[in-house]
Amino acid sequence: MTRRLAVVGSGIAGLYAALLAADAGADVALLTKGALDHSNTWYAQGGISAVLAEPAPGDTVAAHVADTLRAGAGHCNEAAVRLMCTEARRDIAGLQRYGVAFDTGPGGSGQADAGQAGAPHDAGPALGLEAAHSAPRILHAGGDATGARVAGALIQAVLACRDEGKLTVLSEAHVTSLVVREGCVAGVEYLQDGRQTSLDADAVLLASGGAGQLFAQTTNPAVATADGLALAVRAGAATADLEFFQFHPTCLVSSATAHPARLDRPLLISEAVRGEGALLLDSNGRRFMKAYHPDAELAPRDVVSRSIALHLAKLGDPNGHVYLDARGIEQARGGGFLRRRFPTLTRKTLDAGIDWTRELVPVAPAAHYWMGGVTTDLSARTTVPGLYAAGEVACTGVQGANRLASNSLLEGLVFGRRAVEDFLSRGPSWDASRVSDAPLAVSAAGGLPLTLASAPLPRNASAHVTVPAALEGAADWQGGSGGSWPSSFGGGGEAGEPFSREALRRLMTANAGVLRTGELLLKAGRTLESWAAVVRPDLECAADPVACEDRNLLLAAQLLVTAALNRRESLGAHYRSDEPLQTETTYPPRPKASLLRD
Repeated sequence: MTRRLAVVGSGIAGLYAALLAADAGADVALLTKGALDHSNTWYAQGGISAVLAEPAPGDTVAAHVADTLRAGAGHCNEAAVRLMCTEARRDIAGLQRYGVAFDTGPGGSGQADAGQAGAPHDAGPALGLEAAHSAPRILHAGGDATGARVAGALIQAVLACRDEGKLTVLSEAHVTSLVVREGCVAGVEYLQDGRQTSLDADAVLLASGGAGQLFAQTTNPAVATADGLALAVRAGAATADLEFFQFHPTCLVSSATAHPARLDRPLLISEAVRGEGALLLDSNGRRFMKAYHPDAELAPRDVVSRSIALHLAKLGDPNGHVYLDARGIEQARGGGFLRRRFPTLTRKTLDAGIDWTRELVPVAPAAHYWMGGVTTDLSARTTVPGLYAAGEVACTGVQGANRLASNSLLEGLVFGRRAVEDFLSRGPSWDASRVSDAPLAVSAAGGLPLTLASAPLPRNASAHVTVPAALEGAADWQGGSGGSWPSSFGGGGEAGEPFSREALRRLMTANAGVLRTGELLLKAGRTLESWAAVVRPDLECAADPVACEDRNLLLAAQLLVTAALNRRESLGAHYRSDEPLQTETTYPPRPKASLLRD
């Protein structure tokens, strides 16, 4: 009998996994709460990191591993990092089989001979450099439109599969809960056209993305509302590293442009622009990053974001912005370079009234990526039988305390595939012992050997989280042993502004954003606690997806604030200005391969 896999989410992890499972003969249902192209993947610019069979001169898988561990501040699961970096090339090949065309060297759309910082290959992909990578290894598609090109190709492949009767696509289907029977996930319940419906499945793969909508300034689309995390937590799944939320340092500040209304969403200025040589200047026209880190603009993202925040505070303008100066790139590479290398950014900055070949671009940090999530092993299995997670919703241990640029799409690919491999290789039972006994089989990705997939969960996995009863409105919810939720953040809640999505985002930005203190976090916790006592929609009969999202965001905010309070020391993207820095695992410095370093 054919077994069914329900995939929740239509980003790179969900689309790729659905295709692999369907091609292997599984019964696949792909659910997305919006259209198929409503995902973080669609807006990704920076590319996908991978050391290919023909890498840039001097680059190795070991170097990719070392760069990832260094960016992760010594907090990564090294086994997961090595696995991802080693298997990267097979999933790049998998994308190409599904129609993804990466930018090539001379003659390709990437214009590597006049555009990519790195070593182009005449017949192969152009390889770009991004911050904190020691060598060019970033693949792009359509220049800075990588996410849209990759997602677009996968969506076309999914629709072709659907038309052939190989998989089912359920759009505008908002998953509201996981069906759990006898301790195992056995399907999903979802809202579609105002009606609550259920779908039985032998396993569920959560690939629902992140939670950027927790913060006032974010690079994420409106669909990033922590849905998958909330679903998993309510089903009893363990989580890890929720204090680590990455803020992208360079998001266009639309209010500082001539035509802010022309931008339909926040515009991320890709890491690759700094990889090509763009500088950061303050309002006085001074370059400041060298004073904060030896790698300056090519330092890890958390360092750059925090440096901007600290520098603005030093200047007495904590809510202000700095400027990205890309003028030197155009001068060094010749007229038209920025337009060829970054066509989307060039068009959108012009729409906002900025000619970045001659003018500075106002930028500030914005919530971008959640390193923490639902704890998984190397097969993408969670602690709840029948439930997988891949992509931003998961915590594989790869990202550590700070994600290395362009590793997120790769992580979604690798662990989405491994979830499918594990699903295909096992029978209807779920071995929760976490021993390395997964059988060898043929991978769904191009007939490659299936490696031993099981491994212990990451060392930093949290126990099952006990969800506040006031938030859930479910007296019979059973939390697992070992986890704890503060019954109070030091008070009975604080009277003040009533709950709204906007109020939540302002609170999280001010109290749990780039710079944090124990006092700010406690204040946020008390406010969240008071809101949780009244935000209790009856989801069994509610037909309002917005209310479901609010409930999910509020739960995610409480989890994040609690994790941030519990980690008193600063580490990676989690910065407590009232506590000392944790001693991080050190790695020998590696030279950066930028062509424009001074």
